[in-house]
Order: sequence, then C-alpha cells, then structure tokens
Amino acid sequence: MFRVQKGYDSESKTFRLPVDMIRKLEKIAAENKISLNQLVVQCLNYALENLEEPEQNTQNPQH
Repeated sequence: MFRVQKGYDSESKTFRLPVDMIRKLEKIAAENKISLNQLVVQCLNYALENLEEPEQNTQNPQH
C-alpha cells in the first residue's frame, strides 16, 4: 500500500510531465498537505521498489 511520507535530502532536476498527471498529483499533494515535489519523489520510490526484474533468457543469453 502506498503511504505518503515527509522529508528527504534532494538535488534539483527538471522533468516534463503530462498536464493531466500534474493536476492529479497536485490534488493528492494538497489533500495530504505535502509539496508536489515530495509526492512525486514518493511515487518514483514506490515505482522503483516495485519494478519487476526482466526475465532472464537462459537458452540464448545476450551479452
């Protein structure tokens, strides 16, 4: 389950996101009283922690 958290060290980067996605993220951030940036970081962390590993092809390994 995704849980909203607060606080972390950071470095500035720029990303372009779809407008609809930004609006949804802004709404969630406001509802949880955190910054949009904090919410995006948490979403990205969740995605990285739950990323499926690619299946290994044992019959024809690629190097």
